[in-house]
Amino acid sequence: MKYVLKKLKLKYRTDPGGGVFYGPKIDIKIKDSLGREWQCTTIQFDFNLPERFEMTYIDKKGKKVKPYMIHRALLGSIERFIGVLLEHYAGALPLWLSPIQIWIIPVAGAHISYARKIANKLVEQNFRCEIKAENETVSKKVRSGEIQKIPYLLVVGDREIKNNSVRMRSKNKDIGEIKFNKFLEKVKAVKDKKS
Repeated sequence: MKYVLKKLKLKYRTDPGGGVFYGPKIDIKIKDSLGREWQCTTIQFDFNLPERFEMTYIDKKGKKVKPYMIHRALLGSIERFIGVLLEHYAGALPLWLSPIQIWIIPVAGAHISYARKIANKLVEQNFRCEIKAENETVSKKVRSGEIQKIPYLLVVGDREIKNNSVRMRSKNKDIGEIKFNKFLEKVKAVKDKKS
């Protein structure tokens, strides 16, 4: 394994006390947004499982031989990988990965119909969005969206209905009023970049 790492000119360090019951292994660690290391990818020899499963093969001489098994886990466990991903982005997932990409926040009950119209157009473009029509203040809904790190918050009221626009917030910043079609172009470009 050292030979391969050297041949590929990869930096590595040995961990003599970190052996596992499988056999020698290569762990690849990645750093999150706080600089902490997490083990993800692992490639390891396994002398244990071929024995336990009584695995054999016939070699060139016709003899039964126990194989060496190589385990490879490119992402580690999916749970660990998702944890590292969340840590890396500090919970603020990029638009393409965010489970809910856009919240539409009507100012009052009279604005829900316009919010639905906006939501329908977004869904047609394959965006994941929700209308936040709960009986709470707009500021409370906005704060909740910011805490949950929803990429885009769109507030709609009388002015936005009149101007066919939305009041856009992103990354805890009030971007201001923007024509809905312009917003749609912008958010599609961001999604297409997978940023």
